[in-house]
Amino acid sequence: MNRSTNLVIPFLIAALTAAAWWLLNQPSEEPPWPNRIQGFSFAPMRAGDDPSLKKFPSVEEIDADLALLEGRAHAVRTYTVEGTLAEIPRLAAAHDLNVTLGAWIGPDPAANETEIKRLAELLDEGHRNLVRVIVGNESILRRDLPLSELIGYLDRVRKLTWLPVSTAEPWHVWLKYPKLVEHVDFITVHLLPYWEGLPVDQAVDYAVSRYNELKEAYPNKPIVIGEVGWPSNGRRNRGAEASPTNQTRFLRRFLARAEAENYVYYVMEAFDQPWKAKTEGATGNYWGVYNANRQAKFEFSQPVVRIPQWRELAGLSVVMGVLLLVFLYRDSATLAKRGKGFLALVTYAISTAAVWIVYDYTRQYMTPATAIVGVLLLIGGIGVIVLLMAEAHEWAESIWLNKWRRPFPLRTVPDEQLPFVSVHVPAYNEPPELLCATLDALAALDYPRFEVLVIDNNTKDPKVWEPVQAHCATLGERFRFFHVDPLAGYKAGALNFALRQTDPAAEVIAVIDADYLVIPTWLRHLVPGFADPEVAIVQAPQDYRDADQNAFKAMCMAEYRGFFHLGMVTRNERNAIIQHGTMTMIRRQTLDAVNGWAEWCITEDAELGLRLFEAGHKALYIPCTYGRGLMPDTFADFQKQRYRWAYGAVRILLRHRRELLGLRKTALTAGQRYHFVAGWLPWFADGFNLLFNFAALAWSVAMVMFPDTITPPYLTVALVPLVLFVFKISKSLVLYRRRVTATLRQSLAAGLAGLALSHTISRAMFGGLVTGKLGFFRTPKMAEAPAVIRALSDTREEGLFAFAFLLAAGLILLREDAYMLDVRIWVAVLAVQSIPYLASVLVSLVSAWQRLPADLVGVMAEMSGQRLSGARPVGREG
Repeated sequence: MNRSTNLVIPFLIAALTAAAWWLLNQPSEEPPWPNRIQGFSFAPMRAGDDPSLKKFPSVEEIDADLALLEGRAHAVRTYTVEGTLAEIPRLAAAHDLNVTLGAWIGPDPAANETEIKRLAELLDEGHRNLVRVIVGNESILRRDLPLSELIGYLDRVRKLTWLPVSTAEPWHVWLKYPKLVEHVDFITVHLLPYWEGLPVDQAVDYAVSRYNELKEAYPNKPIVIGEVGWPSNGRRNRGAEASPTNQTRFLRRFLARAEAENYVYYVMEAFDQPWKAKTEGATGNYWGVYNANRQAKFEFSQPVVRIPQWRELAGLSVVMGVLLLVFLYRDSATLAKRGKGFLALVTYAISTAAVWIVYDYTRQYMTPATAIVGVLLLIGGIGVIVLLMAEAHEWAESIWLNKWRRPFPLRTVPDEQLPFVSVHVPAYNEPPELLCATLDALAALDYPRFEVLVIDNNTKDPKVWEPVQAHCATLGERFRFFHVDPLAGYKAGALNFALRQTDPAAEVIAVIDADYLVIPTWLRHLVPGFADPEVAIVQAPQDYRDADQNAFKAMCMAEYRGFFHLGMVTRNERNAIIQHGTMTMIRRQTLDAVNGWAEWCITEDAELGLRLFEAGHKALYIPCTYGRGLMPDTFADFQKQRYRWAYGAVRILLRHRRELLGLRKTALTAGQRYHFVAGWLPWFADGFNLLFNFAALAWSVAMVMFPDTITPPYLTVALVPLVLFVFKISKSLVLYRRRVTATLRQSLAAGLAGLALSHTISRAMFGGLVTGKLGFFRTPKMAEAPAVIRALSDTREEGLFAFAFLLAAGLILLREDAYMLDVRIWVAVLAVQSIPYLASVLVSLVSAWQRLPADLVGVMAEMSGQRLSGARPVGREG
């Protein structure tokens, strides 16, 4: 049954994927392209040509382009007579093409004089295929020169020739300047509905209406449509989408209308112009009917399909989805049908999106810069796919499991069969009353044979450690106190010292932090797990008793619970938990065999667990509370704790990289490797997100400084961080509500606290990659909350990032093209990227306000108010 499900579900989702591609690419009938159109706007630039740099095509290349248009158009329209472009009238005559000759007029008077002089020479040459002259192209629109100067140039040229003379402007310029009409022989109008944001289905009617508006305003002036067209790629302008399909639809519909109305027109344009990217942005390259390689970009008579290659892309999406599912389904025997269906749906959605993004990106003209960016995006995209799949896998396994693989029922074991346990309590500079309370709880343990070793390492003030020593003496011979100064190795050094002092009869080592209050049944309930000789670790979750103290601690509590009731539970199914250094028990024999705790590592607990897995041992995780400690009092301490955890994770992965990658033979299973890499992947994503943020801010600065040339990043690429953010937030909220049994307020509080640590984690990731000499950060307990100024100071980096992102978003909205969809999407990206930094500032301020009640977060009795006199039933939570 399970095998058939593994086959049927992917097949159904694959069929839906193919059907979606098919539905989006239904052919539509459009009027056929005329055998011979009126004319093309003609700029024969090729890849590498750039008129702004005086790089023009050769005469031979121009002649080849005119030969391609021979028989397909009656005429061409040019824009300048500079360089080799002055040869166009002569070359066009040989291909039976008339020429509307253009002269470029700009803000440089000297250049204008040179252009007019060369124009006059060409007119004197008497080319019989010249039919019109156009002086200036959108010169008024671009404000290159005042109206009076343009009129002066027009009047001069009209005196030079008997040919009709005009200038070219959009329709609204002609309506605004009736005086300009008085100095031309005909009106050359540009009708480009794309730039006005019209959907393609309204574009032809709109262009015709503007033509008729000019005709009504100036009934005695002939009208020539100097440019009419639609781009095949580039930015979405409100309702106008630049695509090959829309280019085909608009042009074929317009040409049918133009032939019926007997318009004189020039299609914008014959060939794509890659050089225009730096002057007209991402859309300027793609107005040609033929691409830069002189290949037709669409069908001239066949039905129009949105993506002609959709079958190949659909097939690639399905194949990619199958390969990803094969990996995810390798170990899914306990996953319910809904979970498998969810994974299949997410997988095919990701594969389809990935295929589409790559396809869409590669449709642009590649330069060295875009190729480099493309390679970086591909690498980043692979990381995003891996991250999304890991998150989706955890989502599925947290909600849709048929049964637990590793249940741990409560066992009753006679006292004489219970092993001797040595409880180790490392301490450094802890408040004596706090540590004494911990020892009192240990003294109340309902367990026949145990000892407690308190190792106070490096505390300098005798007033701190001597009261604890005295208290141990009152608790009896089971309690032994050691004050060691100096002692190297931080917590790991203290634990190794304790191991050397442990009673030889002890079979199990238990470790708790100095602030933990355990319940009497802790050892009696969990030690029976060692009845399995392969079990080396029995772990209970960290939990806390001060969540009801204020809103900050309630938020922290909600955030902690996600790891201990989601991630650890899922990891336990594949014997891949991350051991943590409190509420943990280790078989002494195995601890001795691996030479104890690693003093090189700042997260010695997680590193020990991985070493034991590499040696082939098992660990058990029981997600029930048996002890509670104290949380950090301030956001700064919360940051230090998470920095240490993330930094240590990087150092562990680097030290054990060969084992985790399978390059060195160990007993690690594929599931263990997966969880140790994928489990810490979100933290690495935070690290790489910091690089993205620097790049995003740099790009945004360029957009503000050079608004005419720098456009937003590619739209489909810019959408990725938004989708990733929404997916992660959705997953967090759903899992907290379903698996952590949290209210909406608690789920939001957990998400806010988690986001607030993003920058801390990203710094830790890079810190761990660069150096391995981080000192041990002790997490202070019962410290005074900082003032508001201190809270802001603690998050100054985050505050600066948030300010930079919001400032960049605001300045970009002041651009003239702020109405464009890609600009708005980019502003949304900047706003979303500011959220984690704003969360840091907000949570730090909440921590400064200690009187803010925990009820604002909705603390459950289970989270804070439950008494420690009794634990929840032992066993896997449902």
